[in-house]
This record gives sequence, structure tokens and C-alpha cells, in this order.
Amino acid sequence: MNNLRLFYQKKLSDNLIGNLDKKQSHYVSKVMRLRENDEFNVFNESGEWIAQIKKINKTGIEFQIVKQLRSKESRVDIWLAFSPIKSNYFNFMIQKSTELGVTKFIPVIFERSVVRKINNDRLKKIIIEATEQSNRICTPEIESPVKLQNFLSTYEDKIKLIFTDLNSNKKKISLIKSEKKPLCILIGPEGDFSESERLKILNFKDVETIKLNDNILRSETAAISALSVINFIIN
Repeated sequence: MNNLRLFYQKKLSDNLIGNLDKKQSHYVSKVMRLRENDEFNVFNESGEWIAQIKKINKTGIEFQIVKQLRSKESRVDIWLAFSPIKSNYFNFMIQKSTELGVTKFIPVIFERSVVRKINNDRLKKIIIEATEQSNRICTPEIESPVKLQNFLSTYEDKIKLIFTDLNSNKKKISLIKSEKKPLCILIGPEGDFSESERLKILNFKDVETIKLNDNILRSETAAISALSVINFIIN
């Protein structure tokens, strides 16, 4: 498999002739120093393909699909619902969670959330770069921020909720590899959940609590820890 992988937004198919955008063309020709007839990989939700460079000019790079390497990923959906956090830690959490297989990000606003807005365009760039680097095919979705009550009511009956609760006595979770509903990890704000929020979450129809550690974990650490546990169980 080629080392260079690029996310391609448009439809991919056998023998397709396409063009990389200006930024990708610069990266391929100037940074990676590929030339005409060299090959690289392109991917999106339809799968991963080998592409051959046909033309390099001032307007960009024209390529042609040579063959398909992989079809769409088939795996358990893992979602991450979280309170937005400060930028540098936030970027790190999104990057590493993408590498660990998250398929959807849902920012949730809690009573004690400090950050209440997100830069969707910036996060999408981080997601695409992490997807390219980690050999994944599908790029995770990222939703607009939603209040906790709306999150719980919207996804009732649609997900299995993994509630990372410091007050829980459980340090193991019971999951099955053939789980059909998305597994959604819920990470709280820096100031922890309020008691009323905790009760609402515990009343969710399909919820399982887990205490990740006796220590208090930062949000990004809790996310990575929970994802590692779930990946170990279902893979």
C-alpha cells in the first residue's frame, strides 16, 4: 500500500479521472515530490483506491483511478459525546479519538461547560488529517453543539450510552461484538456533571456506567481511556 493517502470529497469509481484541489496538489508535487505516473491512494466513504498522476500543471494535479483496494469499513459505530474544552486539548482529543475509531462526534453543553462554541471547519481539518494518517476510510461526522436534555431525548432508543461516571462502582462494561446500536461514550465537563444531570443520564433507557480510574481524569484523557477499553472489548 502506498504511504501517501488523501481524502477525496467527490465520488470515486473505476477509471475515474479527477483533479486534486490546490492545497493537495501542492502537497503531492512540492512536499512529497511525486511526478507524473507516480501513484498515491485516495479514499472516502466509498472505499480506498490507487490513483496514478496523469498531469501536473499550474492549475493542479490530474489523476486517474487504477484500482480499488478496500471497500467501505464495516464495524461497530463508536460515538463520542463530550463537553467542548479549551482549544489545544480539544484538538488533541479529536485527533486521537479519530485514530481510535470514533465515527461521530457530538458536542454536548452541560451546566458546568466552560467552552460553549466550537470551530467546525478547524475540527473537520483535524479529522481528515487524522483519518489519512491512521489508515481509516470513513471520516467521522461532527455535529453542532446540543444541550444535554436535547441530546438525551434525540438519541433515546437509538444508542447504547456508556456513561463515564466517577461516582460509579463499576470498572468493567459488558459489550458484545455484534452490538447493532452505536456505542456512545459520554464525557462530562471539566467541573463534572451536576447531580440533576447525573440523574437524567442514569434514567436514559440503555445506559451503562463505568468508572475509568480512581483518579480524576482530564476530559481528553477520559475520552482516550474509554475508547481504548471499548476497542479492546469489541475488536
